[in-house]
Amino acid sequence: MKKRATVKISKIIILIVAFLFVAAIGKLSYIVLSSKVDGIDLQAKAASIATVEKTLYANRGNIYDVNGELLATTVNAYTVIAYLDESRTTDTENPRHVVDKEYTASVLAPLLSMSEKRILELLNRDSYQVELGPGGRGITEVLKKAIEELELPGIDFTSDSKKRYYSNSTFASYIIGYAKENEEGKLVGELGVEGYYDEILSGTNGYTKYLKYTSSDYQIPNTPEDTVPAVDGSDIYLTIDFNIQNKAENAVKAMQDEYKTEWAIFTVMDADTGAIVASATSPNFNPNDTNTITSYMNPLVSYQYEPGSVMKIFSFASAIEEGLYDGEETYQSGSIQVDSETIVNDVEKDWGVINFDTGFAYSSNVAATMLSFRLLDNGEKKLPDYYDALGFGKKTGIELANEVSGDTEVVYKSELANSSFGQGISVTPIQMLQALTTMTNDGNVLKPYIVDKIVDSEGNVTFEGKREVVNNVYSSQTVSKMHELMHKVIYEGLNGTAWQIDGLSLMGKTGTAQIASPNGGYLTGEYDTIRSFAGIFPEEDPEYIVYVAARNFEGNSVRFADVVTSAIEEIAKHAKLTEETSEVDLSKVIDIDNYLSKDINSVTTMLENKKLNLVIIGNGKYIINQYPLKNNIVLENGKLFLVTNGLEITMPDMTGWSLNDVETFCSLANLKLQHSGYGYAVTQDIAAGTILDVNNMVLTVQLN
Repeated sequence: MKKRATVKISKIIILIVAFLFVAAIGKLSYIVLSSKVDGIDLQAKAASIATVEKTLYANRGNIYDVNGELLATTVNAYTVIAYLDESRTTDTENPRHVVDKEYTASVLAPLLSMSEKRILELLNRDSYQVELGPGGRGITEVLKKAIEELELPGIDFTSDSKKRYYSNSTFASYIIGYAKENEEGKLVGELGVEGYYDEILSGTNGYTKYLKYTSSDYQIPNTPEDTVPAVDGSDIYLTIDFNIQNKAENAVKAMQDEYKTEWAIFTVMDADTGAIVASATSPNFNPNDTNTITSYMNPLVSYQYEPGSVMKIFSFASAIEEGLYDGEETYQSGSIQVDSETIVNDVEKDWGVINFDTGFAYSSNVAATMLSFRLLDNGEKKLPDYYDALGFGKKTGIELANEVSGDTEVVYKSELANSSFGQGISVTPIQMLQALTTMTNDGNVLKPYIVDKIVDSEGNVTFEGKREVVNNVYSSQTVSKMHELMHKVIYEGLNGTAWQIDGLSLMGKTGTAQIASPNGGYLTGEYDTIRSFAGIFPEEDPEYIVYVAARNFEGNSVRFADVVTSAIEEIAKHAKLTEETSEVDLSKVIDIDNYLSKDINSVTTMLENKKLNLVIIGNGKYIINQYPLKNNIVLENGKLFLVTNGLEITMPDMTGWSLNDVETFCSLANLKLQHSGYGYAVTQDIAAGTILDVNNMVLTVQLN
């Protein structure tokens, strides 16, 4: 058996350990009981240390069109300040205060949207410096650059905060919406996509926590830090196509400027998917200046009204679907008695005995009424049931705020009759577009949508818009028959020739609805109507659905057709759907690049060897807008419009310009337009070379 080993600890070691322990206790007691250690006041030292938490702000996501063109972004915002104290200037050759106050006020006034008088009042104050507000507060980088180009002594800038910037002003304003700072300085979206997707665009703020001395702004070295990084907002790509939207905007502007419409809407939808390709409205607003908002209601989803004869597409289709329609059957077209009401055709037209196919082409209210009664007599499938199945009377669920439901409820027989030709019921434009998808999708109702995709800050696609069938209402046979009838409207209708477009097959239906009076009955003024058109093109293989409506259009049906078909023709050319554009010589095609923010002189030099007609708008140094945008094409000798940051706009010679070119120039220059005739410009009432006063001038162009 082995002996257990023993370890003897020296008494000296035990004494040393005991001494150190006592010394440590003594030192700790000293520190606890004493106000100072080694000459340092520990309580004061502790009080001088603070925990700091700083918010790490997320960047708001951008909004793009379907092709990646930037529509909304966040930029630095600046305030314009003026140094007034002469003591700032030490070298008279390089003054650092405002020297010529009258000149400074005169050149800044139009840029800041302020009067010269108000700016002079600010410049004449007895102060070291002043802010030139309100117009000089929250300005964008582009405007800052324009002011810097003036090289005004004593004018400087302070960086304010972040601001939402919309480079195309009123372009698709109700679709995009706007975002502005709240009381906490955070950008908050309102209206449109900015409002609907505010949380997704905003992202999530982060924070960092650390220790610092109160006398310093820096973290104490070798102390812990707690940081949660911000997650930037996602980018949203709309289904809007900039070029098609621009053509729709031109059409709506023409309705407003030339025909004094109270409101108008021009919307284009992808016929296969339900995606909204363009939606222009009047009124609209400039999201860079929320003071321009006169209504928070988007006409696309928030206006409900009696649609008129466009509804005959669905009353006729419903009768066909029920097997209650024979196009060759004849009837007396003049009038029909319903209870105590006599229903007549538009302007009491009587075409005698005609068949039902002709009745659709002529837009007969009597024919629609007779078909609605047959549906009523059939019992099982009534016309209101079809309207409900098509989505009328309820929200579509499109990604836009303030959508309303409309009302298609009918009780009495006379109400049923009126509903068959679009009176006595109310719908919205987006509902009309949704219902029209049945005519391009074998009777299926497609849900309309406005967002193509959402991409997070890491580049991941988190959402993709897609075709969604919500109901099936009509058979393919019914749709085929309706194509035939809608073709007849354009090529055999009473005003058909006004709707025909060379090189493009179009089918559709017109509408002219009375406007309900707040006192009962209907308004009786000459232009107290809502004109509308539902169109599909090309007829043989539909790609687009277009729906246009205008209230109080001060012109006849031919003028209305002229505005609408001009836009449709340009859209079809852009999409290469016309015979003319489908046979383009590719050797004469010029690809357009992005010229935004570039020096106008360098771009002009770069393009001088290309066979392009450059139309330069403004006398500035930098390009702030262009049409067409990059990734589009222009044929040889075609026009490329370049808008600069200068406010002095010279009138070009428009002889030989197409109506679309004229409208594009006026839209980009914000110049009001009136035109007459067809074809190409032959005369203009503002001479070429004239410096435009766009606020007080109206351009009149004669086409031939």
